[in-house]
Parts: sequence; C-alpha cells; structure tokens
Amino acid sequence: MNTDQGCQFTSFAWTDRLHRTGIRISMDGKGRFLDNIFIERLWRTLKYECVYLHAWETGSEAKAGIRKWMTFYNRQRPHSALGDRPPAVVYWQRDDINQPDQQVQKVA
Repeated sequence: MNTDQGCQFTSFAWTDRLHRTGIRISMDGKGRFLDNIFIERLWRTLKYECVYLHAWETGSEAKAGIRKWMTFYNRQRPHSALGDRPPAVVYWQRDDINQPDQQVQKVA
C-alpha cells in the first residue's frame, strides 16, 4: 500500500495491522505532494464543493451526500481540462471503448 506520511498512515495501530496481514507499506517522500496531485485535487474539490457546505448529522447522511456529489462530479460537472465536459462523457466517447475489437471481455 502506498500512502503519504500523514499521521493516520504512520500511526502504530495502522502500520501494525498492515504488518500483521502481510501488506507491504510504501510511503511517498516527505513533501512529495506531486506524487498524488490528481487525487489530492479531487479531495480538495470534494471538501470545498460538498463537505464544508453541509452539516450532516450522521455518517449515513454524509455518505449519501458525498455519493450524490461524486455522481454529479463525474456525470454532470463541467471540467475545464476536459473541454468543459464531465469525465463520464469523455470516458464513454473514447475510441478504444467504442471499437468492439478492443473492448475488454469479462473473464468468467
């Protein structure tokens, strides 16, 4: 598992559990934010556009609210880097998705 060096990933409880289950730990170097720049940007956007704007009472409410936002983010929210199209639209318009000979087949 590769993580940053945040306290939740360096705590004894976390690292001990990973070691006991045989999971190898890999951590980015200190200050290596560029390693995870795209996911870090997603988390920032999620917090500012969704989490900080709501005062959910329960974990279930938060989960439902975040799920709703993620659906909006992927299916409706325009992204300037994608020509103001949502990611789902760009994904399903890819040539490799639309060419039958290159589609991934389900393995039974």
